[in-house]
Amino acid sequence: MKSRKFWRSSTTHFVALVAGFAISFSSLRVLSSFAEPITDNSNLTPGASTPVAVAPSNLPQSFVATAIEQTGPAVVRIDTEKVVSRRLNPALEDPFFQDFFGNQLQQPQRQRMTGQGSGFIVDQEGIILTNAHVVDGADRVLVTLKDGRTFDGEVRGIDEVTDLAVVKITPQGDKLPVAPLGNSDQIRVGDWAIAVGNPVGLNNTVTLGIISTLSRTSAQVGIPDKRIDFIQTDAAINPGNSGGPLLNAQGEVIGINTAIRADAMGIGFAIPINKAKELQNILASGREVPHPYIGVQMVTITPELAKQNNQDPNSPFLIPETNGVLVVRVLPDTPAEAAGIRVGDVITKVNNQPITDGSQLQSLVEKVGIDKSLTVSLKRGDRDLDLTVKTAQLANQ
Repeated sequence: MKSRKFWRSSTTHFVALVAGFAISFSSLRVLSSFAEPITDNSNLTPGASTPVAVAPSNLPQSFVATAIEQTGPAVVRIDTEKVVSRRLNPALEDPFFQDFFGNQLQQPQRQRMTGQGSGFIVDQEGIILTNAHVVDGADRVLVTLKDGRTFDGEVRGIDEVTDLAVVKITPQGDKLPVAPLGNSDQIRVGDWAIAVGNPVGLNNTVTLGIISTLSRTSAQVGIPDKRIDFIQTDAAINPGNSGGPLLNAQGEVIGINTAIRADAMGIGFAIPINKAKELQNILASGREVPHPYIGVQMVTITPELAKQNNQDPNSPFLIPETNGVLVVRVLPDTPAEAAGIRVGDVITKVNNQPITDGSQLQSLVEKVGIDKSLTVSLKRGDRDLDLTVKTAQLANQ
């Protein structure tokens, strides 16, 4: 299978989806407009050669402008710094490059790396929601408001599995603008979607599109290590938009802009705001977000796919020809290994509930919780087995 590339929408973070694919941007000029400006020659001054454009007074105000007036001031820019150490030459580890006393002749070089993303304020106490990949590993976080005020930010909590993070700033007397949060369970395909953020360092940028689809799984998006059903939108999202809000037509936050596809245009993804609401207090308090897991890597299998595999003389093993989830790897020191699950097993039921794809299994395990016993029904060759698996907490990477 060819390797693929996937970009996350911060200026220093990306995940690949199509190898060798690159997009170059050139400056664009607007060559013409759809309508000529309305002019009123009575506004001409003596000797003037250019008419003065007068906006029609009967045009309704844009709903986008109204939405941005409400929420835009709460959108912030997040700049990060991280100091990393590296040696200029790995050969310096060799004793030959040490002095008489055994000291290295050259010390590791310290390099300062910077990054930039977006976020938005959700309460007067200075709580900011953003993406985990925007602030992960940062030694310093600087938050800049639209009105120019700057604050040092404290990373309160990070959850890599959902790519969510909470940053805290301390207000200095003045009130902070707060973004109103909507309900992502109520949005529909075709609804307006407004993306706000700081793409490629261009502060306070607004783009407009629609909700393209809902419940796009992380596997479909191309980042299977996440546990999110994403909102897909065609509102333009670019590096630097990460952590910024996706708004509805009323200016309410319905999602957190997170990622874009590098092999396409007009395909962006946002974390539903209801998921962020669910985890906000946990992250703000610095607690670990619960993520139960059993420890298998899997792919969806059907009788047709299994038959194709079994007819291939180079296949590493035969697969039971049934619907379910094929175990392609059992991670060491995990509940799955302890329970006796093996590579080549096909999981068909969990707690007597039929399993037909990997996302269904992952969702079921997530809902069960940590330290809970599951009855996993599977096919191994021509045998049917029931194994008991006890879920555990998935550690952050």
